[in-house]
Amino acid sequence: MFGKNKALGSPEYLIVGLGNPDKKYENTRHNTGWLALDYIADKYGCKINKVKYKSFVGNCTIGKSKVLLMKPATYMNNSGEAVVEAMNFYKIPPEKVIVIFDDISLDVGKMRIRSKGSDGGQKGMRSIIYLSGSDKFPRIKIGIGAKPNPDWDLADWVLSRFTDDELKTVGKMFDSAAKAVELIIDGKTDRAMNMFN
Repeated sequence: MFGKNKALGSPEYLIVGLGNPDKKYENTRHNTGWLALDYIADKYGCKINKVKYKSFVGNCTIGKSKVLLMKPATYMNNSGEAVVEAMNFYKIPPEKVIVIFDDISLDVGKMRIRSKGSDGGQKGMRSIIYLSGSDKFPRIKIGIGAKPNPDWDLADWVLSRFTDDELKTVGKMFDSAAKAVELIIDGKTDRAMNMFN
């Protein structure tokens, strides 16, 4: 399986899942982008098994396109350092960099796709927009739910773990995210937005 999917030549797209590299962040809400990327790698028989561009990366073929799957290891707030380094190396424009990340304004089990726009308060996205000088990144936002109590510290909430039930729901979202990635790569972002927003 891996042999068939080993993409030769330069990637045409970057698929970036945002998260944090330490063990203590595994399976937390804020690592939803990493979890989604692991799902996508698994679905397409790819391995994220190299370290490059301050990220864990893997080559893959999705549809007819060569892509580089990226999990920046810079910590969330500096994600742009990794993404822009890879963009510059492969000369990939923002329109071909799909970023997947968590969103507290969406309930668990909800997903929203945008073709461009502001960071919406997500600091990883803010870093990517700031360092690249562009906001034209297609993005897939996966809901992690709002703080259950207004007195909760936001950092404590996003770094909390999903319940088992929530993980099942989020797993279905990862499948939708994979389908959305396929559509976006195929030039059908509007269709992906109509299907999943």
